Amino acid sequence: MSKQLSTLLLTAVFVTATATLVSSCRKHDMSSMNNMEKNINYPAAYVVNGESNTVSVIRLSDNTVAETIDLMSNGMSGMAMWPHHIYHSVNANTHQLAVAMPGMDLSAGHTGSMAGMKGKVMVIDAVKGTTIKDLDVPGMNHNAVYSPDGSEIWTSQMGDKKVLVLDAATYAVKNTITVGMEPAEVTFSADGSKAYVANGGDDNVTVINPATKAVITTIAVGDNPVAAWVGNDGKMYVDNEDGKTVSVIDVSTNTVVQTINLGFMPGSVAHNSQKRELWVTDPENGKVHYWTWDATANAWMHGGAFNAADGAHATAFTNDGNTAYVTNQLAQSVSVFNVTNHTKTKDIPVGKKPNGIVLKY
Repeated sequence: MSKQLSTLLLTAVFVTATATLVSSCRKHDMSSMNNMEKNINYPAAYVVNGESNTVSVIRLSDNTVAETIDLMSNGMSGMAMWPHHIYHSVNANTHQLAVAMPGMDLSAGHTGSMAGMKGKVMVIDAVKGTTIKDLDVPGMNHNAVYSPDGSEIWTSQMGDKKVLVLDAATYAVKNTITVGMEPAEVTFSADGSKAYVANGGDDNVTVINPATKAVITTIAVGDNPVAAWVGNDGKMYVDNEDGKTVSVIDVSTNTVVQTINLGFMPGSVAHNSQKRELWVTDPENGKVHYWTWDATANAWMHGGAFNAADGAHATAFTNDGNTAYVTNQLAQSVSVFNVTNHTKTKDIPVGKKPNGIVLKY
């Protein structure tokens, strides 16, 4: 057993024991808790800080941290949760955020998840900054994502080969879908026609019909896929962590149409449709690499690389494609970039081990 895996296992045992002691004396519906309301009525980036158990709210107009949302306001020990990725939806005209809580630090990689570990989904009011729901789920989860119409929340169960589909209004489990081994990120195609689950233990991606919840097919990809990231070009981009590649899936044909050899372990992939660029973070070297679309070759070609900061992880582009925000897990910062010339304009200090990021307008 590796030193890293041993540490993860010890951390997991401590976390599970702590969660068990606390969960017996706490309510999970947070609507009655005394969370101080904020007024985030401006375009913002929400950054999940895994070790700090907070969300930093960056005001896009001046790129400063305007608010910090405490995910542990219910009194549970912060170290027990490790929030990971974050997604946004507008439900009943209310901006909401869904945050997954795997209960384990996934910043160094995604190998070593444990069957039997519990996870959580926290639903946050994106304007008020208050907790709407704090929900236990049976297994540790990599992310919690809203369905395209906002009526459901989908979350993986990393040790149980399952995806849970929750009703976004009642939080009841509507469906349980069997997928592959060690399912990580759950995502949807840009047109909402398909859901994708990256199965790290099986080196494949499960494709699901969001309406019927039926599995359409399973697509073989590279070694230890973490997510099929959304492209606005009819493609999905799978970051294969151990394979050090990106598999490009055509949504219409369910086939891999290109494999991009990286030469480094990817943190995540982000597609910029306005600039026709593909950004892949390189956490071990603190860089971002970008690829440009070559219409003649009908393929992505490497365009260059530039510095972000230690542990570069997730990327979010503004709607116009001109500005990018990159979380840096080891530097405790978010780097802001001018996309046109690939230059950094600012590093914004945030909490410890920032990972997921999402923008709200």
